[in-house]
Amino acid sequence: MLAAKTTMEAGGIRSPATVRVWDPLVRIFHWSLVGLFTFAFLTGDEWQQPHEVAGYIIAGLIGFRVIWGFVGSRHARFFSFIYGPSTVAGFLADTARLKARRYLGHNPAGGLMVVGLLLAIAVISLSGWMMTTDAFWGVKWVEELHEGAAFTALGLIALHVGGVIVASLEHGENLVRAMITGCKRAPGPDDIA
Repeated sequence: MLAAKTTMEAGGIRSPATVRVWDPLVRIFHWSLVGLFTFAFLTGDEWQQPHEVAGYIIAGLIGFRVIWGFVGSRHARFFSFIYGPSTVAGFLADTARLKARRYLGHNPAGGLMVVGLLLAIAVISLSGWMMTTDAFWGVKWVEELHEGAAFTALGLIALHVGGVIVASLEHGENLVRAMITGCKRAPGPDDIA
């Protein structure tokens, strides 16, 4: 059961009840990945050793997130946010009309984005590691895969940020703050918890 809490703001006005959605490990993972990906992307051709260290840490983060997707808290688990193609398509159509239902955890498009980003960043990490081995050092297709996956991830990140903005505006909820605090507005009768 979700425990909701109502807080008193200045002037005696009650703010809406909130519930804890994102556990600390999900939030640490998310913001660490944001920082490390940005650092690795910006240093790729200029500062090799720190770039590689960031890549190894990112690979560890991805490994952690995959494990946490099976054993973590309710909204961190894959089963809570992986939906079929028709559900994702329906959600995107509703979003285009600004009539999408609010989800307490990841919505269907957000769930697909999590999977897409995990896969893209895993490919970046694997191909980056391959480039440091004797077998694949200097191999053109591995370098192209690494660079292509990095730019694919960048495109997915842009879509992700756009989706966060649209969902925040559509539902009157600051999703960036929710990923910092871990709390979101308690679900209403039409929301999917």
